[in-house]
Amino acid sequence: MNQSVTSAGPASPVGLHRVLEPSGDAITLPQAARRLDARREIWPSEVRIAIDTLNLDAASYRQLAEKHRSADGVVDGGAVREEVLAIVAERGKMQNPVTGSGGMLIGTVEEVGPDSALGLTAGDRVATLVSLSLTPLAITDGLTRWDGLSEQVPAAGHAILFERSIAAVIPDDLDPRLSLMVMDVCGAPALVARIVGEYAARAASSADAAAPSVLVLGGAGKSGSLSLAAARESGADRLVAVVPNEREAELLRPTGLADHVVIADARSPMGLLAAVEAAGGPCDVTVVCVDVPGCEQPAILATAQGGTIIFFSMATSFAAAALGAEGLAADVRMLVGNGYVPGHAAYAMELIRRNAAVRGLFESRMEG
Repeated sequence: MNQSVTSAGPASPVGLHRVLEPSGDAITLPQAARRLDARREIWPSEVRIAIDTLNLDAASYRQLAEKHRSADGVVDGGAVREEVLAIVAERGKMQNPVTGSGGMLIGTVEEVGPDSALGLTAGDRVATLVSLSLTPLAITDGLTRWDGLSEQVPAAGHAILFERSIAAVIPDDLDPRLSLMVMDVCGAPALVARIVGEYAARAASSADAAAPSVLVLGGAGKSGSLSLAAARESGADRLVAVVPNEREAELLRPTGLADHVVIADARSPMGLLAAVEAAGGPCDVTVVCVDVPGCEQPAILATAQGGTIIFFSMATSFAAAALGAEGLAADVRMLVGNGYVPGHAAYAMELIRRNAAVRGLFESRMEG
């Protein structure tokens, strides 16, 4: 039975028809909205997905876990679960009110409106490539299968995709959990490949230019390890990975993804600079993948004059980045990693297939 809404007025390609608050002249796009309409009936241009797993973004989950961590360091998973349920119930979407971020999900397409342009079919197993912070979402199982102690959340319920949303069919040859982890951060390697490739092309056409050097803060993480692999494939010469402790260094060193693996606090300007100097000096391209605040000025100091910084962390303060660069008289280009580059999902999946080192890192985290 077709459950599409046909009498509720026209649908906006960007989802304005799902915004409940604010309304009227103050209406905003769904990501900035306070509350969305998460009813299961769809407009003709929409798609409804039966969800089975949510993947909270790292910054959001970290904030929730730290909020509910006891004095002896134990996270109250039940309290984390209840807060996620409360956010979704109140807002009609999963958008952490502190970080403003959400995550993404996997599920099965239940219904496709006759005017949908997403190319999906009922029964397709998909991962959404737009943030949960703008996706109408309803949870029906109370998250009873989730202990609140990880970013991946088994769940039942539904989500709605708009005409301008993005989703990718999950490949049959990879574990769905692995696909979810990769697609959650697939924008990072695609943009890194583009930027590093531009530097490498200039170097190849000039006798005076060297192949680019790349620094990745959070190199052992999901987006960090994929960024290292993408930078290497795209022509980077010296790859430096920064990790916070010896445990992550031991994970990353044997993979060969980086030429130098250094332990440093990415929030410490002089500490990070000293570590990067010991690994050959500031780099042409710096990629910030850590999910803690306060890394803006350290990243600026660790980047060569005329270089580029790509901020992928939702914990980034862009005011701190801009003012920090000005205060340090740093001639650096700063880019916001917005999570979308044409073909980003396919590129990331191929990268994980052909690079055994980065796939091994992902699988070890999945098993953990």
